[in-house]
Amino acid sequence: MKSFWRWFGLVALTMLLLQLFFVARIVTMLVIDPQSTAFQRSEAWRVATQKDTLRWRQQWVPYDKISSNLKRAVIASEDDGFANHDGVDWDALEKAWERNARAEERAAQAQARIAARPAAKSPAKPTKAPKIVGGSTITQQLAKNLFLSGERTFLRKGQEFVLALLLEAVLSKERILEIYLNNVEWGEGVFGAEAAAQHYFRKSATQLGTYEAARLAVMLPRPKYFEKLPNSNYVAGRAGLIARRLESAELP
Repeated sequence: MKSFWRWFGLVALTMLLLQLFFVARIVTMLVIDPQSTAFQRSEAWRVATQKDTLRWRQQWVPYDKISSNLKRAVIASEDDGFANHDGVDWDALEKAWERNARAEERAAQAQARIAARPAAKSPAKPTKAPKIVGGSTITQQLAKNLFLSGERTFLRKGQEFVLALLLEAVLSKERILEIYLNNVEWGEGVFGAEAAAQHYFRKSATQLGTYEAARLAVMLPRPKYFEKLPNSNYVAGRAGLIARRLESAELP
């Protein structure tokens, strides 16, 4: 029993020290712009081990040098309650959970119907895996990109919640959005609003128009995929929808 409590104490102490480390890192972000994120470092390693050259575009620009169109477009697309929540949008998370549960139920029913088909009939097309809908806020996405790996586990998600709450407790909403927009991925080796604006539109992030900003916002969930399909019908249609919602997006 003593060995168990000794082991438990060590684990608890390690977790406490880890949280204090994260707090210290976040406090430095009050005055120091983060030079890289955990996600960027993992991407740099991946590209370096798979390709001969590492193409990397990133240039930090202050909050007031990023177009309000882009700020509003990203909020409208990724987290329309950003200005008001405490880092975690519990209502959006619950709705995402319910949508995912319904999608998994439909997939299971479709699989059961396939299994019940007579063997003599022509084989049915395989069912698609249910699409997983996320409920992460901009703050949660920033927490994950800054500090965590991309693995999907309950432990990692729990740490993400804690980090999101810490970010909101220490930093202003404007600072959180500034760090997010300067580090988020917009394509293979393309990080941050300035690099994305130059890469796709040959202009500065401060000059982005409504539709240009909306197109960049569409890319965020799958930037490498949409980089290869910049003129797809989905991108155009979704960008038009986001552009119409820009005025209702609340800036912090």
